[in-house]
Amino acid sequence: MRLFDRAFTGSSEMFELAEAAVNKTYDKLGAAAPVAFGSTAYYLPCIYAYLGLKVTNMSELKAAMEPIKALLTRNYRLNDVFTSGIATVLAAEVIEACKYAENPSPYEDKYHGRATDAEVRELGVPLVTQDIPGFVVIIDEAPTDAQAAALIKGYQSRGIFVFLLKGAIDQAERCGIKMGFQVRIVPVGPGIEAVAHIISIVVRAAMIFGAVQPGDYDGMNKYSFERLFAFVNAFAPVANITVGCGAGAIAMGFPVITNDTVDIDVVPKSLIIQTNIDDLIETSLEARDIKIKVSNIDIPIACSSAFEGEIIRKADMFAEADGSRKDCFELVRTKELHEVEDHKIELIGPDLETFEAGSKINLAIIVDIAGKNMQSDFEPVFERKIHNYVNCLEGVMHTGQRDLIRIRVSKATFEAGFRMKHFGELLYAKMKNDFSQVVDKCQVTLVTDPALLPNLRKEANVIYDKRDARLRSLTDESVACFYTCTLCQSFSPSHVCIVTPERLGLCGAVSWLDAKSTNELQPNGPCQVVTKTKVIDEHKGAYEDVNEAVSKYSHGALDKVTLYSIMEDPMTSCGCFECICGIEPCSNGVIIVNREYVGSTPLGMTFAELASMTGGGVQTPGFMGHGRHFIASKKFMKAEGGIARIVWMPKALKDMVSEKLNATAKELYGIDSFCDRIADETITEDPDSLIAFLSEKSHPALEMEPIM
Repeated sequence: MRLFDRAFTGSSEMFELAEAAVNKTYDKLGAAAPVAFGSTAYYLPCIYAYLGLKVTNMSELKAAMEPIKALLTRNYRLNDVFTSGIATVLAAEVIEACKYAENPSPYEDKYHGRATDAEVRELGVPLVTQDIPGFVVIIDEAPTDAQAAALIKGYQSRGIFVFLLKGAIDQAERCGIKMGFQVRIVPVGPGIEAVAHIISIVVRAAMIFGAVQPGDYDGMNKYSFERLFAFVNAFAPVANITVGCGAGAIAMGFPVITNDTVDIDVVPKSLIIQTNIDDLIETSLEARDIKIKVSNIDIPIACSSAFEGEIIRKADMFAEADGSRKDCFELVRTKELHEVEDHKIELIGPDLETFEAGSKINLAIIVDIAGKNMQSDFEPVFERKIHNYVNCLEGVMHTGQRDLIRIRVSKATFEAGFRMKHFGELLYAKMKNDFSQVVDKCQVTLVTDPALLPNLRKEANVIYDKRDARLRSLTDESVACFYTCTLCQSFSPSHVCIVTPERLGLCGAVSWLDAKSTNELQPNGPCQVVTKTKVIDEHKGAYEDVNEAVSKYSHGALDKVTLYSIMEDPMTSCGCFECICGIEPCSNGVIIVNREYVGSTPLGMTFAELASMTGGGVQTPGFMGHGRHFIASKKFMKAEGGIARIVWMPKALKDMVSEKLNATAKELYGIDSFCDRIADETITEDPDSLIAFLSEKSHPALEMEPIM
């Protein structure tokens, strides 16, 4: 009972702090003062998720204290400990909400505080692909700084997303560990109440990806247990208030592992004592049943998906291969078995140590693959993986593809001993490990000799052009089948993408060729063949075959999908979409907004607010998630008149797609410079002035049949 008492005591402490905070802030700001974390469509997410309450002002926040208090039962039963634990988290969110009510940016640069909806969605794809196999929350300081550094870097090297609270942040700072959302080590806040921001990510994932409804207490805990693999490391001495939070974590299916032995009772698989800090990682992963796939790569730096978002600033750069300034490219080629020497890594030209710091260099990365089951169709799939693989290197940044790559190597990585051959070691290990079904032999050639690069680049462009010509010939009508993609079902159980040559996956990462290759590499995997022999309406993209597939692979949650329509049974969305398209009724058109855009739209809604209506595997006629490359497709909203309906986009997105979108508009409608007729935020975010702009530009949407 002593553990129960500690949990109950901790819950009461957090509630009392919340009560004091809300009373103080209420008296200071008044009942009507707005309450919001900002950049989220989910109000105060934890309270919204567990209680179904939309808190928008201090009066509503104060009223929420009563249902939170009702969860603080004191019977000596496990369920009461769990409800008290959830109440502890909700009380913590109240405290944080009061901070944000008084100051929209209450934390210094050192702390991250609340996560935005965009950041939650950003986690979707790596969670689905298992690049992020799980989360850890580290509370308080490890016994020594060296142990803290080893623990944090150990989790990072395994791809585990790390959240830090309280003294763990100071310790990481002393150890010189780089922190931030992009490197997946997040210093959340200096107090235990900041745990609410971590749980906020969990419950929003349930609502965004899993379509769990606000107020579904049991559904939230079920989703977090089954779909999100998280755990807590809490260092001694563990305070009662932390024990109360730990009860909430365990209620959500997240085990707590601690080195504290004072008044802590072991609960099998839920509360675990591990006094040997060196074994803490393995104990924690085992407790949450997380399996880590580790490849031994002979390189002098860390390699983990946690480094994929790392930015190398110019001042920190040792050398840069820049395809816009120098001859650079990357290429994967299919060869015969006798033409490839397995694990041959060859450098032609000078190595990094011959260059001065800050140099721009020439670089070609040529990967030759041979295998009995290798096909040339796999080449662009493997080639795009180079971007992901190189970005996993600590202190190395990769952007672009083909002959417009940019690769930066930091000074620290160079000083650690990284050289050109290590690119080869990385690519060899990854290609052999990830594509073992088809890669029997692999060799990597790296060329830095400036005299050789111009001709090699021309030869590479001939290969790229041949691929592009084939891709241009691929239309939905010219292929015998489409493919499913159910990768996201690990988080959105009822969502199914139908991938066609002219409609890639809504995450923007899975093309028809990718799906075809995945099907051949993993016949029982997420990409299954969808025949297209039973046509209902080819113009709309309606097929009995597609309906049968979505019904089967959504486990009956969906009956049918119309591929080219936003109004009639549109494709569902998991929450990983790059863009959202939605009807703008005043103009008889649609607006498109991308995830990166944080402003408002002519609909009066932000991306986050639109996304709250669109994700979770549900069909929402009039709204559709999609990849940005789909915008210029001739199949985009074909059933409603196509791209001629597009009336507004953020300028950055418009600039990105303008070349291809203009070409499609010219081909379909004979319109030149169509993007000049599309408004953006620099022109207007207001529907009335939008109509004026569209009228001035003679936008075709104004003359089209009513969309509704």
